Amino acid sequence: MRFVLIHGATASSWHWRPLTAELTRRGHEVIAPDLPSDDPTAGLAQYVDTVVNAVPAGDPVTVVAHSMAGFTGVLVCERLPVRELVLVAAMVPEPDERISEWWGNTGLESADGDVFFHDLPAELAADARAHLREQSKGPMDDPCAFDRWPDVPTRVVIARDDRLFPAEFLRRVTLERLGVAPDEMPGAHFPMLGHPAVLADYLGA
Repeated sequence: MRFVLIHGATASSWHWRPLTAELTRRGHEVIAPDLPSDDPTAGLAQYVDTVVNAVPAGDPVTVVAHSMAGFTGVLVCERLPVRELVLVAAMVPEPDERISEWWGNTGLESADGDVFFHDLPAELAADARAHLREQSKGPMDDPCAFDRWPDVPTRVVIARDDRLFPAEFLRRVTLERLGVAPDEMPGAHFPMLGHPAVLADYLGA
């Protein structure tokens, strides 16, 4: 299979590396572009263009969107031949919703402390922090321009120890917005770092 991995806010393709290695070892093709997160002139349309332009013509893809990339992933499905959309600890947007509105619309309360890498070994957590990037406000007020959820199979997987988007919160949002119960896996907000083999199993199922 061909996987397109879309990272979330402040992250980069580096944060997909353990999962990329797992999927590649299993014979899959992986495309993990770096979004223009630190470019203040780049809006949501440029994020989508970056993903679409990174995918050569060929077989349909499985789009895997992490965290804020839920907004990018749903729009990519209108531009590429997509066999499946998988949301990983991700925002689930509604039509024309803005990223800046999502927090208030869903009733998410902010969390304190390490909300990203608290479950990782110290060395891996330090590397993961070192590869975080500045996240510009470029895409935050752009409406997610779709009329209805893409007509592609969609799965949602949440991490049980996520402190940024707690499991109970994402269960509710997923049910309210997609009408389905999410699947669950171990890990925190970056399960692709803490449990890449588990996530690879899930994606390949």
